[in-house]
Amino acid sequence: MKFTDQTGSTIILENPPTKIISVVPSQTELLFDLGLQDEVIGITKFCIHPDEWLKTKTRIGGTKKLDIEKIFQLQPDIIFANKEENERTDIEVLKAHFPVWISDIKDLKSANEMILSIGEITGKEQKALNIVSDIRNQFDSLHFSMIKQCIYLIWNNPIMTVGGDTFINDMLQYAGYHNLTNQQKRYPELSIDQLKKLNPELVLLSSEPFPFSQEHIKYFKALLPFSKVIKVDGEMFSWYGSRLLKSPLYFSKLRSEIENAS
Repeated sequence: MKFTDQTGSTIILENPPTKIISVVPSQTELLFDLGLQDEVIGITKFCIHPDEWLKTKTRIGGTKKLDIEKIFQLQPDIIFANKEENERTDIEVLKAHFPVWISDIKDLKSANEMILSIGEITGKEQKALNIVSDIRNQFDSLHFSMIKQCIYLIWNNPIMTVGGDTFINDMLQYAGYHNLTNQQKRYPELSIDQLKKLNPELVLLSSEPFPFSQEHIKYFKALLPFSKVIKVDGEMFSWYGSRLLKSPLYFSKLRSEIENAS
């Protein structure tokens, strides 16, 4: 069986995989929701959903620093990776010995395509179809009368935000926000002066990868006295697996909280 991943590479499997390693947290959660409890044998230390897998599955390092030796010991039938979240050098080493299927997620469309592909590869086509159908229906129901101008911060010192070619930017649009840095690429840095010049209506501080705290909220409020500064659940904006089933409801609740606090 031949499968082409989202980077254009082809892998060949003789049989449906029974020993799976996931090196991407959002895809690990998807594998759980597809019902692959027995097949998944290895995950990263950042694969926190589901909690039971974090306690019981073999941990093979972090997304950016995989334990290659441990992966070789496990001898997986397939490894599910991501172009952005994993280091290219690690993936190249693994590709020389194991089938590695790599996702490349830019928007909701490519996220749904990934879910369907993983469902096909693992023999869980119907469950994947059901998940994607539910995701599409929920996102189609999102309608916001007013678009809020925002900056979405993922890191502090240096201050980093998201460009228009990212999955997070696509989620911001669905959630009813206009990303003021959508003309930039990937994850640009912002100086304090640039941030002040943008003068956003909202500053959204993501809960990951940087752990923004109440002190950071106070700091940015002092910098931007005319902006509303809010900490948001980063998983809802950046996880592109089955967690997308939960994002639309979260987006709606978040907008209600913002509008009620105005």
